[in-house]
Amino acid sequence: MIIRTATNKLSLLAMACGALLLSGCVTVPDAIKGSSPTPVVDLASVQNAPSLFTGAEARFGGNVISVHNEQGKTVLEIAAVPLDSGARPTLGEPSQGRLLATVNGFLEPTDFKGQLVTVVGPITGVRPGKIGATPYKFITMNATGYKRWHLTQQIVMPPAPMGPWGWRSGPWGPGWGAGYGWYNPGPAQVQTIVTE
Repeated sequence: MIIRTATNKLSLLAMACGALLLSGCVTVPDAIKGSSPTPVVDLASVQNAPSLFTGAEARFGGNVISVHNEQGKTVLEIAAVPLDSGARPTLGEPSQGRLLATVNGFLEPTDFKGQLVTVVGPITGVRPGKIGATPYKFITMNATGYKRWHLTQQIVMPPAPMGPWGWRSGPWGPGWGAGYGWYNPGPAQVQTIVTE
């Protein structure tokens, strides 16, 4: 009985360590790592003092509003939102502002318009323009790297039942709760996430 309990405790410890390792494995994809260990990520700061940030490497992401193909380059108009620790745009966040990211080469507009993207590269300044009929100052940058993201849906299961009596050991092995009564954890939820 002691060996069985020790084995169960070790397997629980291994599962907990595995969960910690998985949660700590979020990394920025190579395409958008850039060369700076701390790129600028706050668009509002750049909008308030663009001349202070000209030449600094930045990483911004969000929804591509429009795509303009020019000779040898493509300009992405992006409504920027905060990025998570993996440099993915955070879903459900309001736009922090707009920027124009110039990418060398041709990008197919239908592949990018309305999609989530993250860009990295030096800030080049400000370009006056319009959003609808409203004058607007767009932050501009040369994107040395970019990453287009995909939306995926996953099913999130409700938490496992847990009784008010805590950890118990019974005829079916150790577990949480007293093992009596009925528990309805609720329906599974569908969650949309940003993936590569």
